[in-house]
Amino acid sequence: MSVAEPRRIVLFRHAKADWPQVSDHERPLADRGRTDAAIAGRRLADTGIPFDLALCSTAARTRETWKLAVHEFPHRPKTVYEERLYEASPGELIAVLNESPDDAQDVLLIGHNPGIQGLAEVLAGQAEGEARARMTERGFPTAAFAVLSFDGSWKSLEPGVTTLIDYWAPTE
Repeated sequence: MSVAEPRRIVLFRHAKADWPQVSDHERPLADRGRTDAAIAGRRLADTGIPFDLALCSTAARTRETWKLAVHEFPHRPKTVYEERLYEASPGELIAVLNESPDDAQDVLLIGHNPGIQGLAEVLAGQAEGEARARMTERGFPTAAFAVLSFDGSWKSLEPGVTTLIDYWAPTE
């Protein structure tokens, strides 16, 4: 794969979590979250993006979201469960993405707010159609995702270099 080919990043917020008496890291999905995760998985599959790599937070709700969503995919990408994605800032998320292997063209990152929304806002120097307006209006609710595209290597990923090409939230 040439670094001249556009790369895609999909930023996917975990689905709606429940609030049982467990640590924040161990919170499971709520019933609505399980439903929304499967719906989001179908929508992600419908994008036709052949993900090479999925980076998933180690929190229970992100792992459960990923398990339900990936079930809808035509093929399962390599998955890396990454502790650094839990409670990560946009800068920390960029640092993790900068470490993606050069042979990964399309990467899915499953994480948490406020980091996921902040990362989408920081990375998107441009936007196609009404994607930015929809994302600005809706924010980044649970199970939402944004699709961004950029040219260059993963090491060159930095604020403002991507184009927001799609945005979806369960209520759309």
